[in-house]
Amino acid sequence: MIKPIMLLRRGFASMRWRTRVTLWIAATIAGLLVVAFARLADIALAQFAQQTAERAWLPLVYTPLIGMLVVWLTTRFFVGAQGSGIPQVIAATRLARQGKPINRLVSLRIAFAKISLGTLALTGGFSAGREGPSVQVAASIMHFFHRFLPNARIVRSEDLILAGGAAGIAAAFNTPLAGIAFAVEELGRKLETRTSGVLLSTIILSGMVAIALQGNYNYFGHFGIQDINLDIVVPALVTGIGCGLLGGLFSRMLLWPQRHPQFIIWQWRRLHPVWFAGICGLVVALLGWLSGGMSFGSGYGITSQVIASDVVLPWHAPITRFLATVVTYFSGIPGGIFAPSLAVGAAVGANTAELFHLAAQPTIALCMVGFLAAVTQSPITSAIIVMEMIDSHSMVISLMAVALIAKAVSSRMGPELYQQLARGFLENAEAATKPKNPTQ
Repeated sequence: MIKPIMLLRRGFASMRWRTRVTLWIAATIAGLLVVAFARLADIALAQFAQQTAERAWLPLVYTPLIGMLVVWLTTRFFVGAQGSGIPQVIAATRLARQGKPINRLVSLRIAFAKISLGTLALTGGFSAGREGPSVQVAASIMHFFHRFLPNARIVRSEDLILAGGAAGIAAAFNTPLAGIAFAVEELGRKLETRTSGVLLSTIILSGMVAIALQGNYNYFGHFGIQDINLDIVVPALVTGIGCGLLGGLFSRMLLWPQRHPQFIIWQWRRLHPVWFAGICGLVVALLGWLSGGMSFGSGYGITSQVIASDVVLPWHAPITRFLATVVTYFSGIPGGIFAPSLAVGAAVGANTAELFHLAAQPTIALCMVGFLAAVTQSPITSAIIVMEMIDSHSMVISLMAVALIAKAVSSRMGPELYQQLARGFLENAEAATKPKNPTQ
């Protein structure tokens, strides 16, 4: 009787170790791909800047062509790879929970398409980020490895998708706490006991891979902010309300095609997606020309300069970045809005500080948090991402306050962006799996 019990225990122990090893391998590969995506994105942005440095006319031709090529490839071969990637992951977790197919939202095919097509779009100067796409890439990798678990019931598919999405944010921003917060605020809304263990181990491993390959860096640089006093109360209140209104408007604009699908522009886009992407590319190129190149790309370069030194931005910098990001999203290319949103916030903060003679870096930090929190309506995640860049504990309360104020203002203007977009993917997935009426 003792021998069978011992064999059973050994079997369970072996199964647990096989499960752990499988999850560790998946998390490591997810971290490697996110880092590879970051390197490719940097190369793409550098290539665009180099090619257009002495050819101001080039984006007027090159950007529309790149947009048309990327959207043609996406609609023809990689449906589900368009856009941010975060709504797809939210939709995938819900569909997986219902036992429905999710391969059109998270898969190896989608992961590699997101990386390759997202990188290609950045070579054209589109105002897009890699952070949202990294969420879909990491979630796709974790979902793929679910089939190799010794017992699929130990860790559910939706748990791995959730953990992968959180790891994507953690590795992309080098902020593990932001990954956990994002999983709670956006992807899962709740954590079960078995989910939390998978989530933490995945984030830690993916983060270790990112740090090992890229170093313990700050995403946009480092704020050298000194001690903050009560003088920051009024700027925090004003920036919270102002960025809440601006971010709420941004979110409403991104939801325009979904909320008003019968509008003539969106009807034409459905019929001619490639030509529409070309027009969007031309608009992005014109905005880049008007802004002196400041609205091209993810905004990483100019935002890093603003944070590192007192770079004076022209008054139109936040406007052109704002519009370029909206038009880029409308085009349908694979690309996120996290980095561009932080860039808009930084530009708003720089202009606000100059206009009202405020301390530049604290104002920039507050506006970055406020605008991102208003767009995503994820105040904790937004605050943590910016907190990682600040070596001043005295500003933590101010950042959290601005994030919460901006989120409250934005929520009065419309629903949560990612959750609303996820509903569209859910409806499309349910329509695709719905049996057709044979009499029709």
